[in-house]
Amino acid sequence: QVQLVESGGGLVQAGGSLRLSCSASGNIFSINVMGWYRQAPGFKRELVAGISSGGNTNYADSVKGRFTISRDIAKNTVSLQMNSLKPEDTAVYYCKLSTRGMEWWGRGTQVTVSS
Repeated sequence: QVQLVESGGGLVQAGGSLRLSCSASGNIFSINVMGWYRQAPGFKRELVAGISSGGNTNYADSVKGRFTISRDIAKNTVSLQMNSLKPEDTAVYYCKLSTRGMEWWGRGTQVTVSS
């Protein structure tokens, strides 16, 4: 079993920055992918950014150049640095870990960007 706990959400003005962190614990296979997803009211959950255990990253077009995902393999943590935030970035952000055909989700952290 794997547990994921997110932190770092909050309220910020447009143009500001936030850093989200996710800590994974439990029986974690070394080869995995961790990522951040978000879901705004009335919208489907969407991928924001992902990073493999080998360090390969991918980003949604809407956040490229503004968000940066990183991870600490030894500590089983993944972070999302969010800069130049826009009101449309407002959503609940979820951490996800995928490995061996299985996936686990965190409970989410709210990010609100005011205009």
